[in-house]
Amino acid sequence: MPREFPIGLTPPDWLVRNLRPQQAPVNWAAVARAAVAMAVPLAAGLAADRPAYGALASMGALSGVIGDTADAYRMRILNIAVPQLFGAVGVTLGTLAYGHGWYAVAAVTGVALVSGMISTIGAVASVSGLLLLLNCVVGAGLPMPSPWWLAPALMTGGGLLVLLLALLAWPLRAGIPERTAVAATYRAVADLLATAGTDRAEAYEEARRAVTQSLNESYDLILARRARHHGRSPDLTRLLAQLNAITPVIEAAPAAHLAARPLPPQFPEAVRALARDVAAGTAPVSPPDLPVPATETARAVDHALRHTAEVVAAPDVDPRGIDDRLGSPATLGVRTARAARNVMLSASSWRYGVRLALCIGLAQALVSLVPVPRSYWVALTVTFVLKPDFGSVFSRALMRAVGTVAGLVVAAVVLAEVPLGWWDVPVLFLLAPLIPALTPRGYGHQTAAITPVILLLSDVLNRQGTALLLPRLNDSLLGCAIALTAGYLCWPESWHTRVGDRLADAVADTAVYVERAFGPGTDPAARARMRRRLYRDLSDIRTEFQRALTEPPPTGRRAAAWWPLVVAVERIVDATTAARVRVKHGAAPPSPAEIAQVTLQLRELAEGVRRARTLTAVRTDLTGPADSVLEPLRQEVAAARSITSPR
Repeated sequence: MPREFPIGLTPPDWLVRNLRPQQAPVNWAAVARAAVAMAVPLAAGLAADRPAYGALASMGALSGVIGDTADAYRMRILNIAVPQLFGAVGVTLGTLAYGHGWYAVAAVTGVALVSGMISTIGAVASVSGLLLLLNCVVGAGLPMPSPWWLAPALMTGGGLLVLLLALLAWPLRAGIPERTAVAATYRAVADLLATAGTDRAEAYEEARRAVTQSLNESYDLILARRARHHGRSPDLTRLLAQLNAITPVIEAAPAAHLAARPLPPQFPEAVRALARDVAAGTAPVSPPDLPVPATETARAVDHALRHTAEVVAAPDVDPRGIDDRLGSPATLGVRTARAARNVMLSASSWRYGVRLALCIGLAQALVSLVPVPRSYWVALTVTFVLKPDFGSVFSRALMRAVGTVAGLVVAAVVLAEVPLGWWDVPVLFLLAPLIPALTPRGYGHQTAAITPVILLLSDVLNRQGTALLLPRLNDSLLGCAIALTAGYLCWPESWHTRVGDRLADAVADTAVYVERAFGPGTDPAARARMRRRLYRDLSDIRTEFQRALTEPPPTGRRAAAWWPLVVAVERIVDATTAARVRVKHGAAPPSPAEIAQVTLQLRELAEGVRRARTLTAVRTDLTGPADSVLEPLRQEVAAARSITSPR
């Protein structure tokens, strides 16, 4: 029988959340690529009697391995190649600044400002900014081989080797990742229908969130490709049509759930059969065999599902008849100009850039004044930890320290027992796959996997053996301390400022959605895009709150108190969608007075969220016809306004 902690020794919730590993599947293809891409350059360097060259190329491959996360081949080009170009610029600037004292400090600090600002653009830009700064720090802290262009060429070549391995199967598997993503969305919708109307409330909420995440990923994948094809690819057009076709089924699911009557099992089974057809790229053999619907909500699901089956069975789709539910993406040039303008004018991008530059400047100045062996590790630690878009800064600092200690244990065995030379190649071949295997588990696991790899390659460059261990630990702890003080504690950006305003915006957008859901003359495609944006925003807000929950009090406690309101807003959007589906299938539409009453309450709630630091109960007088389609929505709004939290 397991022993329980005494009450005084029970670890706090925020610590438990930080230490709990995340559940994620292992990408075995990425694991294999990591082993080959990192071991081959080192072996080539040893064979040419240039082990330092091989180590630099393997370091470049490491950055490619970290970015090797996309399934679609075109996305792999963006995720790996673009950051490699920024990394080449970074190591070039660092190499030119090496040995120039305070000029090097100023140069690295300026690069940190630029890195922080471009990191706010998006996921690819964030990784690009990370590599820009990381490689600049390495170039400014390590003597690189001459001429100046050799180190950038070696490191970029290592990263591009990862890309080459990632694209080998493209001619044979073109389009398969996109079909797989759409099929996964269909399977997620099948799970949603299987739980709709049951008393398994938690299972339904989890299934709904899974659908939102899968739908976001599928749209991002397909629209990213379609932006380059401009609608000329029939395969992409068909996939987009299939993705759009499942949307009415998703919209009907909340209505079925609010009806509190489980759907017949033939409905989710039919969606799973369509998922198999989408994955295989084939048409259904016959229409779905569905029972006669007995309720209004079942008729809505039946109608939506039959339409979906017709779209999946269609051999060709006219691209002119396809409405992008998230809107067609602009051209690459337009998006680049827009992103550059937003970065220059955004207060948040400047704030993060200055914050990162301050921490990097302090780290570089400190190691310039105090003799620290391998001083570049301090700035490297700051760079990795101070990435709010990758998670809580406090959490990353904590997990960085824990992961470094765990990685040093492995590194100590490797450096003490493995002879320098050719034995490093098989050891690297075994250690490198741990990086993509453990990265999805959490930042601490990733750090534990990267640390022995970095130390092995550093030993090839410096030949210091176990003497690298203690400086690595000291520098990591010093970098974490700088990030926590100068980048976290000294910036009183409260959790309410980061997340509360976004939640208030979502509530205000929900009020607009209620108006357009029942107002006359609203374009169905525009309404669908608005609903999709709402769910996407709520998904992002949920992620922000989950990050806040990993921070110590008062931030974590405040996030836990506000968490029920996030769930309540998601239920309000669901209830609105369910009411709209019922009206579409014959229910009496609500009166303008009912709509105005609900939207007024939502706007008052949004203003309250924007102004308040703590939640306070608000009594609402939401009344109306008991048989109105808006009755469940009124109940959800009243529940949201009655949520309280301790002061």
